[in-house]
Amino acid sequence: MEYREIVSVTGLGGLYQLLATKSDGAIVRDLSDKSTKFISSRLHNVTPLESIEVYTTADNVRLHNVFMAMEEKSTDVQKPDPKSADSKSIKKYFKTIFPDFDEERVYISDMKKMLKWHDVLKANDLLKFEAEKAEDANTEESTNEKAE
Repeated sequence: MEYREIVSVTGLGGLYQLLATKSDGAIVRDLSDKSTKFISSRLHNVTPLESIEVYTTADNVRLHNVFMAMEEKSTDVQKPDPKSADSKSIKKYFKTIFPDFDEERVYISDMKKMLKWHDVLKANDLLKFEAEKAEDANTEESTNEKAE
């Protein structure tokens, strides 16, 4: 399973692995309980996580950049529990890990969703994969710069 296979489904909580697409929907596997189900395209939209961007005061950033910031600062900053934390502590946490968040367009419900998704991705070792992918890309860039 790879990060690019992970999707969010409107109307359903959690994250899913996209197994197959059909003309009338998709077959997905829930990352939490590993159950497989058919998602009708008439009722639900399927959005890959790698296509989701987060509003900032500058240019928008990809969702995986936010997850990577959460990982990098996991030893420095206590991550709030999305189920029990109050809005102020969640907002403070996101300002600490990613100071460029646009507070007017990134809602508390979005922040809670990102916290929940981070936990699911971490439990499935998908954040480690993304970190390695980013390191590989940086290595390739530095190799190309040296070659020139």
